[in-house]
Amino acid sequence: MPNTKSAKKRLRQNEKLLTDNRAKRSALRLQIRKVRSAAEAGHIEQSEAEFRLAAKKLDRAAAARLIHPNAAARTKSRLAAQIKKAKSPSEA
Repeated sequence: MPNTKSAKKRLRQNEKLLTDNRAKRSALRLQIRKVRSAAEAGHIEQSEAEFRLAAKKLDRAAAARLIHPNAAARTKSRLAAQIKKAKSPSEA
């Protein structure tokens, strides 16, 4: 439990940041799930539209260091590959 005035303020700030970051991370994961489910269902146009939003959210999260920039790039790459695979006729 904080004793000093500055420690109490820091605790309040940390609680606010925690809730904000948790909400942003949750929204990011939800957007990624939307892209994946649309691609798996074969809705190409919808998955591409959702991917544009997901890429924007991933870039913003990486800029804010909510996630690592390399993790954002890797996720975007994997989502794009999944959409590309859904576009092409099933060869495998």
